[in-house]
Amino acid sequence: MAVPDFQSLMLPLLSHVADGNEHTIAASRDILADHFNLTEEERKQRLPSGAANKFYNRLAWAKTYLERAGLITKIKRGVFAISPRGREVLANPPDRITIGYLQQFPEFQEFRKKGTSAEGESTSPQPSEGAETPEEELENAYEKLRDELAAELLLQVCNAHPSFFEQLVVDLMLKMGYGGPGDDAGNVTSYGSDGGIDGIINEDSLGLDVVYLQAKRWENTVGRPEIQRFVGALHGKRAKKGVFLTTSGFTNEAIDYVKTIDPRVVLIDGPKLAQLMIDFDVGVSTAHTYEIKKVDSDYFDSE
Repeated sequence: MAVPDFQSLMLPLLSHVADGNEHTIAASRDILADHFNLTEEERKQRLPSGAANKFYNRLAWAKTYLERAGLITKIKRGVFAISPRGREVLANPPDRITIGYLQQFPEFQEFRKKGTSAEGESTSPQPSEGAETPEEELENAYEKLRDELAAELLLQVCNAHPSFFEQLVVDLMLKMGYGGPGDDAGNVTSYGSDGGIDGIINEDSLGLDVVYLQAKRWENTVGRPEIQRFVGALHGKRAKKGVFLTTSGFTNEAIDYVKTIDPRVVLIDGPKLAQLMIDFDVGVSTAHTYEIKKVDSDYFDSE
C-alpha cells in the first residue's frame, strides 16, 4: 500500500501508546510501519525536496495533532504518553481520527484558530480532510511552480536561434563547475563549421582535460545514429568526455548505446536541461524567498 496520510496514522498511533508507557516517534516508527505493512521502499520514501522521510514526517504530524487535541501528553522533549482524554476516546473509538473529529476538543479549536487571521482567512497551511502535511503542501506547490518554470524555459530555448542554444549549454556547464580558470574555460565553436562539436570546456588551464559538447535544439527524439556521429567526432579529437544536450529526448537505443562505449558520453534531455538551468541559475532569477522555521527546542530546554 502507499504511505498513509497523517490523519490515517492518528488512531493507530493513539492505540499504540495506550499501554501507558512513555514513547518516542523514533521508536514508534517501525511499529506503525509494520501495522500498515509498508515495504522497505515505502519506508524510505522522501518528501519532494528530499529533506525528510515521508512516513516519519506524517507520523510526527499525527503526534502533533493528537497532542494539540489533548489525547496525548508531552512528558519531556521528544517523549509522550497517552492522556486520560486519549483513554476516553479509545474506550469508544471512532473508525478514524480526523481533523474534523478533533474539532470537538476546545484546545484543538484554539490551535486551529491561531493559524487564522481576524478576517477568518487562513494565515498558515491548514490541511483539509485526507490532505497531506503542511510541509508536503508547501513542497508540492513549490514543485508545481518549478515544473511550470521548466516548461517556460524550454519554450524560450526552443524559440531562440540555434547559436544561442550552443552558448547556453556552455554557460550551463561553466555554472555547474566544469571548466578551469581563465577566460578560455568554455567556448562555442564556429557556427556551421563545428564538425559535430558545438562547445568545448577546458577543465584545466593547459587544455589537457577537455569536455566536448553537442547541442541539438530539436523537437524530434534524438536516436542512436546522431549519438554515433557525435562519438565519431569525439574520436577525431581523441576525446574521453562528451555531453550531448537536446531540447527533446533520446530513444532507448541511444540511451543503451552510451552505456557501453568509450569515450564517456552523458545525455541530457529537455526536462533535465530545464531543471539544471533552474538549479544553477542560468536564464532564471529569484523572485521570492521564503524561510521555513521551527522551534529551537535546545533554547527552551536550556537551564
